[in-house]
Amino acid sequence: MNDDITVPEGWEVVDGKLHRVVELADFSEAFAFMTRVALAAEKADHHPDWSNSWNKVTIDLVSHDADGLTARDAALAETINTLL
Repeated sequence: MNDDITVPEGWEVVDGKLHRVVELADFSEAFAFMTRVALAAEKADHHPDWSNSWNKVTIDLVSHDADGLTARDAALAETINTLL
């Protein structure tokens, strides 16, 4: 991990990635949240590794091209926090 990276609120570093599990009201809310994140990620040209199971969305962020965490990961995590 880059020492200059501040782990955003609600996130933790797991296996070298920023990691968060978000629990929403139901599947529709989870899917709507994922849609908002997808649009933001596409705009940032930085895409999460993620999965969805009913009302839970598991998100991992890492800069594969940099072989670790970068400021781009923290920035996308902060953006995701604003979408909650």
